[in-house]
Amino acid sequence: MEGKKTRGRQKIPMKKIESEDDRYATFSKRRLGLYKKASELVKLCHVDIGIVLFSPTGKPFSFFHPTPEAIIDRFFNPNTQLSESTRLVAANARNKVNQLNNKREVFDNIKEITSAHALLLDKMKESGQEYWWESIEQFNADEVVNASVEGDNPPARIQARE
Repeated sequence: MEGKKTRGRQKIPMKKIESEDDRYATFSKRRLGLYKKASELVKLCHVDIGIVLFSPTGKPFSFFHPTPEAIIDRFFNPNTQLSESTRLVAANARNKVNQLNNKREVFDNIKEITSAHALLLDKMKESGQEYWWESIEQFNADEVVNASVEGDNPPARIQARE
């Protein structure tokens, strides 16, 4: 068996990554992970958050919730209340983030169910089990005879209920 080509989800030491290509790939992955964690903090803890990252090439990336202005105002004046317009914008942004997170969770659930269903179908196909939902036009002559015999003789669990 060949050795692993990647490190997978192993913990990597916190030191400068020497390879430039590896550094770009790692930054991209970690940036997305930080955005996801920040979004979860916003949703679960109802906090305002701001993140500014610089790529290895010096390009800035940011994540602010609700808005950069609200975060900066709060940073410089922690004891003052936000203006009415800033509060409305913040509430709208929080609502939008919550809606998008809910949609993402639904899509994640659908993806998980679909992959489990596909895995089950693959296992059934490998074990040679026939699908009752297959079109009869796809059957050969022997399969049509078997299907008609099975239709005439219901399984024991159905007969037991009668």
